[in-house]
Amino acid sequence: MTREQRIVALGMAAGILLMLMSMSALYRALPAPEGLATLADRIGYALRFNAVAALPLLFAFAAVANNRFLTEAIDPTLHREDRATEINGRVLDNTLQQTMVFVIATMALAAGLAPAQLRIVPAATIVFVAARLLFWIGYRIDPLYRAPGMAATSWLNMALLGTAIWLAFGGSS
Repeated sequence: MTREQRIVALGMAAGILLMLMSMSALYRALPAPEGLATLADRIGYALRFNAVAALPLLFAFAAVANNRFLTEAIDPTLHREDRATEINGRVLDNTLQQTMVFVIATMALAAGLAPAQLRIVPAATIVFVAARLLFWIGYRIDPLYRAPGMAATSWLNMALLGTAIWLAFGGSS
């Protein structure tokens, strides 16, 4: 294994462990939501948190747009992006992808979980936003250091989506 592969592997392991510990602690600490008797109530509840989960996407979009406006990269066809703009653009692309999966997964969970279990949505939102910021900061320091945030986000999304699919096909909540 190369030095770079070891850095990424350790970062991924740290990100997954941090995500699991954070999800567990937050799920236990957050109160169970009340008043979510109907499917519409549960979907509305998840949608409010999905707006918060979209904040890293908004911030990344603003960073790219502002940098383009203020530099020679204003015309993207000229390929004059500096390193920061290139990284911010990659963060924006990946955050759009991850946010899409997160929204689908949390909406599906809102439809399939009992109301008392829906505290997983705010817990996941907090972890998602923190992991996206960790991804971005790590990427800006060194692209290899994006691994903890990337692993935390993608494994969180896989777990949420996997649970939603399991519930959709008859798993019990």
